[in-house]
Amino acid sequence: MIRNVSDTARWVAVYRAQETERPDAIFRDPFARRLAGDRGEKIAQLKPLGGDSAWSMVTRTYLIDELLKAELQRGADLVINLAAGLDARPYRMHLPPSLRWVEVDLPEILDYKEAILRNDKPVCMLERVRLDLSDVTGRRALFARLAQSAKRALLITEGLMIYLTPEAAGELAADLATPATFHSWIVDIASPGLLRMLHKRMVPELRQAAPFKFAPEEGPDFFQRFGWKPAEVRSFLKNAAKLKRLPLLLRLFALLPETEKSRRDRPWSGACLFANTRSL
Repeated sequence: MIRNVSDTARWVAVYRAQETERPDAIFRDPFARRLAGDRGEKIAQLKPLGGDSAWSMVTRTYLIDELLKAELQRGADLVINLAAGLDARPYRMHLPPSLRWVEVDLPEILDYKEAILRNDKPVCMLERVRLDLSDVTGRRALFARLAQSAKRALLITEGLMIYLTPEAAGELAADLATPATFHSWIVDIASPGLLRMLHKRMVPELRQAAPFKFAPEEGPDFFQRFGWKPAEVRSFLKNAAKLKRLPLLLRLFALLPETEKSRRDRPWSGACLFANTRSL
């Protein structure tokens, strides 16, 4: 069922759909069920991470929404969503009509997305770019073009970095820091402790098609040497507890204090907002 990394977008869309259908939903994505499709439903039924992972995906979506809204209030005029997958924020969120939003991903997943949403209208100005981000020359040309047309761009890499090697993650971070107008960056990150746990739990299909690789020992500080200063770090576990989305067995763990050491040694993940040091 899981052929490649793009199929994980169908799986995660199922969790957004389930959250949307709750009476106490913390966000609403009325497009998620259609975007997930039958394949997404079947992948979710596999429980690719060996148990209940909906809470972390739902919390990630909520936290990135909140960080995005805050950056828009600070004046972001361009959002660049790398490996955008089946994200529907340009359709489901209250965004300024003048906002420019650029989605970048592989042709197959963007073609599929366009077909599903062909009769729906985004709330802001939306551009889609079909590009393999491992094409270094191609992505640098794209970043240079987009940097010229923005005063304060926000980058989003939701669910992308964990699939990269540390070397590839660092190279991408450095490329993103090069334009001074790329002002801020929202990234979700996992700890080495979480990566070890997930490697034990994940089903073979996921391990073969889309293995997890990136969980730096330094945590968010990994990106400092590439030009990105951590501005906010929000724990999935802590926030899932506040949002009442945490499974019962994990609620006690949410009471434990978080430190730099615990973020490294224990299973931990979070959403981070980084500031480009060239823009400070």
